[in-house]
Amino acid sequence: MLVLLAGIGAGTINAVVGSGTLITFPTLLAFGVPPVTATMSNAVGLVAGSVSGTWGYRRELRGQWPRLRWQIPASLIGSVLGACLLLVLPADAFETIVPVLLGLALVLVVVQPRIQAWVRRRAVLAGRELSVITTGRLTLLVVWTFIAGVYGGYFAAAQGILLVGIMGALVHNSLQEINAAKNLLSLLVNVVSAAIYTIVAFDRINWVAAGMIAVGSLIGGFIGAGVGRKLPAPVLRGAIVLLGVYAIWRIVSLE
Repeated sequence: MLVLLAGIGAGTINAVVGSGTLITFPTLLAFGVPPVTATMSNAVGLVAGSVSGTWGYRRELRGQWPRLRWQIPASLIGSVLGACLLLVLPADAFETIVPVLLGLALVLVVVQPRIQAWVRRRAVLAGRELSVITTGRLTLLVVWTFIAGVYGGYFAAAQGILLVGIMGALVHNSLQEINAAKNLLSLLVNVVSAAIYTIVAFDRINWVAAGMIAVGSLIGGFIGAGVGRKLPAPVLRGAIVLLGVYAIWRIVSLE
């Protein structure tokens, strides 16, 4: 029941912000599940919550497909690499740079309004539509989406915060639209990672825990989408920053 409740909390937070793994992962560790097994079981279980969260934000995805068609392959390729790294590298090999990446993402989330205002002024001076993204920014966006995919495929915790920070700095969309894109990209990363873990390491997954997390996160995803879509941008940004700071502290404390 505790794992089920943790899954509900994780699904809710993932849909709104993206750091739900920091609830389910420590919960599994507390019940004696080994770290790598906990990571894989958690990734499999949270797929259901990613589906419900993405579905809840489907309206905000409209108009973003010309950009997402470049980001989606980057996320998929990155997630494959990240999942493979989890299977072959020591558990702490990649986590050393996680706090740095999350710290950078939080800075980007905080300064997003200023960055978008600067982009708006540049677009006006150049006589360019705000919806048009330059080749340089698109390239940066794809590269950083790939990096976020690698990170998400390896550990998954707070990959949503990283994606929100990246897209908030490089594209001119509302925070709710960015959140919708984040949910979709996180879903793809989770699906790929879960598929690789299931195929390559089926016997290392705790399927009871994964099932409880799946049921809970499915419920939580719908709850989170309903709540998150109603939050004003400043409130949503504040929630992202607070959970991001907690994510950094939690990851450091788990090392």
